[in-house]
Amino acid sequence: MVKVSILGSTGVIGKNVAFTLARADTVDEIVFFSRPQSVDKAKGETFDMYDALAAEDIDCRLTPSCDYADIEGSAIVLITAGTPRKEGMKRIDLAIPNAEIVKNYAEKIAEHAPDSIILIATNPVDVMTTVALKASGFKKSKVIGIGNHLDSLRLKAYFSRQIDVNSSEVHTRVIGEHGDHMVPLLSSTTIGGIPLKYFVEYVDLDITRLVKRLKNAGNTIISKKGATEYGPSYAIANLISTIITDSHKVLTVSIYLDGEIYGVEDVSLGVPAVLTKKGVAMIVPIHMNDIERKEFFEAAKSVKEVTDNVLDYINL
Repeated sequence: MVKVSILGSTGVIGKNVAFTLARADTVDEIVFFSRPQSVDKAKGETFDMYDALAAEDIDCRLTPSCDYADIEGSAIVLITAGTPRKEGMKRIDLAIPNAEIVKNYAEKIAEHAPDSIILIATNPVDVMTTVALKASGFKKSKVIGIGNHLDSLRLKAYFSRQIDVNSSEVHTRVIGEHGDHMVPLLSSTTIGGIPLKYFVEYVDLDITRLVKRLKNAGNTIISKKGATEYGPSYAIANLISTIITDSHKVLTVSIYLDGEIYGVEDVSLGVPAVLTKKGVAMIVPIHMNDIERKEFFEAAKSVKEVTDNVLDYINL
């Protein structure tokens, strides 16, 4: 019996993650946790989803609730709740108000689902990962932020469309901050097994433009439709499925660092990690060129500064 609980289940991301996860048919129960005033909305979402799932003969139990007792026994508890980013806002602008929310939820998870893995989707996700870690008291391997998984998928899609190759032929990764200080690992990117630095000699590929587009992707979508929805939801559901199926895939998630990557410590950043049903089994070593290493250090400095200020503000 695999149970996943979603805190913030009636929001755009929460409900889409729930539906994507239910359709994947890898979990037995999804708890739609919400505030008491939103329980009716959560019930409505589950009723609507049951109708859709019936068409595919999927029997996933959907439980609307505002009672923390219902998250007991969860393999994963996802925190999506928080103030959503609006057009023109940076993820960092949400740090203080969302930290209070994440702190409260992390403490409740530690009380009611102490054996679970906490997955953080609330922005700024790297800062919130450290907040959840400190507030829950969990081991760092069991507190994971969505990090740069979505950024990596976006970059993969950009290369695929720009070069007109199947996305399975593109192997690339983004690390660092899920924000302005993200670091595309272009030095280790390959297209069909060919290093990008050789591949660009034969195709018309504006790398600078692609990276700029990547860093502005979230705000571009928000400016046109009001919120990011499908990309984040699928990326999060993909992370959850990877963990609960114990698949040992290497995905780029936000994890608290203790010097594993070039000595960076006391901050949560997006790095490649082996994910299992027990959480992060291993932080994968990274090779970076001089430019990427410098950008990674800048990301660490920026995120740590905000994190320290947030922790002081919320007394953690």
